[in-house]
Amino acid sequence: VGEAGSPPQLLGTLLVSCPDRKGVVAALGQLFFGLGCNIVDSEQFTDHEERRYFQRIRFDYAQLHVGSGNTVVLERAIEEAARQYAMEWSVSYDSRRKRLAVLVSKADHCLWDLLIRLRAKELECEVPVIVSNHETLRSVAELFGVEFVCIGIDKKVPNSKEVAEQQLEEVLERFEIDTIVLARYMQILSAEFCEKHSSHTINIHHSFLPAFEGARPYHRAHERGVKIIGATAHYATSDLDCGPIIGKNVAIAR
Repeated sequence: VGEAGSPPQLLGTLLVSCPDRKGVVAALGQLFFGLGCNIVDSEQFTDHEERRYFQRIRFDYAQLHVGSGNTVVLERAIEEAARQYAMEWSVSYDSRRKRLAVLVSKADHCLWDLLIRLRAKELECEVPVIVSNHETLRSVAELFGVEFVCIGIDKKVPNSKEVAEQQLEEVLERFEIDTIVLARYMQILSAEFCEKHSSHTINIHHSFLPAFEGARPYHRAHERGVKIIGATAHYATSDLDCGPIIGKNVAIAR
């Protein structure tokens, strides 16, 4: 909530990473101040081993000097700072919801959970398309009014996987997808695909990775006498369940 008499907040998020050096925080702070933006939250981290700096800035651009609808000026200023400090950066705005493509196979429980939460407005995103390598869950997509695209993979046909991934790329482009969610999608994506989409392809594995990767993790954890179980959200890579970890949650095994 802004000050009395000020316009409603318009929030955006800037993510940056760059070689760790003096002046980065000051440069970004001055950039936002100079353009009339207000930083409402900031988190930062330095990887001392890699000597790399990471920062996440939430900012209000309602009073952007050139007008809140002219964010291209803000992005040009960020790009100039990025060149000076060798930054990798991305910016997003709350007014534009993230568009998710959900990839599934035959198991339906993850898809049901996502779509029900979406309908209940628990998720701040859009799901314009569901992609599967089987027709099994088409009826679920139709029930929620979501486009369903089946891209089959025939292991007996040479290059079938490569052709399927090319078709998937076309779907992602056509629906302007920001994030890919693997909801029991039982295919290992190629190294090339994972590299291209490494920052926005998410999988949730039902174990504490890196322990018990692969199939039947709860069963194997029970066999080993594990007393605490849970799930791990991670970025997907071509190595099964080995991508960078985003977060974890726990439950007591009974």
